[in-house]
Amino acid sequence: MSRTPVAPAADSRFSHPLETLQQFAQDVLAHARQSGASDCEVDVSESFGQSVTVRCDEVETIEYNRDKGIGVTIYLGQQKGHASTSDFSPAALRETVEAALNIARFTAADGCAGLPEASLLATREEAFADLDLYYPWLISVEGAIDLARRCEQAAFAVSPQVSNSEGATVSIQEGQFISANSLGFMGGYPSSRHYLACSVIAGKDENMQRDDWYSTSRDAQSIASPEAIGDYAARRALARLGARKIKTCKVPVLFEAPLAASLIGNFTHLTSGSSLYRKTSFLLDSLGKRVFSKKVRISERPHLRGGLASSVFDSDGVATHDREVVDDGVLQGYFLSAYTARKLGMQTTGNAGGCHNLIVHPGKRDFRGLLKKMGRGLLVTELLGQGVNYVNGDYSRGAAGYWVEDGEIAHAVEEVTIAGNLRDMFRNVVSVGNDVLVRGSKQVGSILVEQMKVAGN
Repeated sequence: MSRTPVAPAADSRFSHPLETLQQFAQDVLAHARQSGASDCEVDVSESFGQSVTVRCDEVETIEYNRDKGIGVTIYLGQQKGHASTSDFSPAALRETVEAALNIARFTAADGCAGLPEASLLATREEAFADLDLYYPWLISVEGAIDLARRCEQAAFAVSPQVSNSEGATVSIQEGQFISANSLGFMGGYPSSRHYLACSVIAGKDENMQRDDWYSTSRDAQSIASPEAIGDYAARRALARLGARKIKTCKVPVLFEAPLAASLIGNFTHLTSGSSLYRKTSFLLDSLGKRVFSKKVRISERPHLRGGLASSVFDSDGVATHDREVVDDGVLQGYFLSAYTARKLGMQTTGNAGGCHNLIVHPGKRDFRGLLKKMGRGLLVTELLGQGVNYVNGDYSRGAAGYWVEDGEIAHAVEEVTIAGNLRDMFRNVVSVGNDVLVRGSKQVGSILVEQMKVAGN
């Protein structure tokens, strides 16, 4: 398969060319104007997916999904109504506009409702810019089954102690969309995201452990080989055999890169407009203040070519821009949509719908270097539960991982709880590793926190 991004043709995975989706959007906007709407925004999308799972060398599931939809939001002044349909016929589009209008008529006015300022919207040239986000994976079901089998077989080949499998999965997801509004904005593009995953069980009887690994990319050729994924999943499961509890203590905690992304997710939740205007965040009024240690710098880069969270505009149609979110530990910006910005008396940051490629700048240490830096403490590779209080920062979650002595992994650990306060955890980041793992909107290496309580025996 070529690495060159491919524009969807009429005979591709999609039922309609992108130009047809544009016409649907224009038809909706025209009918909304004729029906008396003050403003209107519309989203038209369709997607295709295929997933194959093999378990213990047998095909367990073959799934297909094909979805389409049009969402219409109508404004009557500052009254807002929304309706949606999966029927693209002209009659259905008109009925959907009428439904949204009727809802708006009976909705209380909201002083912050409405479209963004026209000057903030992406231009047509920007809105249709190509960021290399679409790479169709033209693999047959038989080919996907073969990849999944190779992945699982590689896991079983590591050791006879790999005793069972929860399956290896090959997933293809492709979609395209158009967003438009009555201020003249229109933009959209096709995109893809594929992955290959494997989850296996090691050991037997009372001593059994599971672990998994996966690789994801917009371009299937950038996904790790099935053999590498299966091999690593098996080695992770084997390494957890003999896991035990430890005595309650206060020690440094190292969050492995996949889990470090969840810490950054806690931060984005705390600094999102909805949390701020509802006053459910302890980082309210924190702009210009130190919220992380000086070791932490976070940048937002929406226009990375092929990025898993790249976009030239947000869900409001507002143009996105590179920016520094945290610099030397100091908070430089929130994550605001047009609505939440108005609620806070601020300007949108182009983050309606979420963040765009948040990059936590890595330090000089690799993973082994972080273990050496920690010396003695807990390496966390799995988190359980949702014990985070965003109002006061209290953090308590079940965990599993490895006990570290003298900078080396000593043994596996299970059934412990790590506890602290996010305010302290952010400020006590000792180091960010250069073992960056890109799986979504946050790009970050492992994060070492100076000290947390580990509750065990």
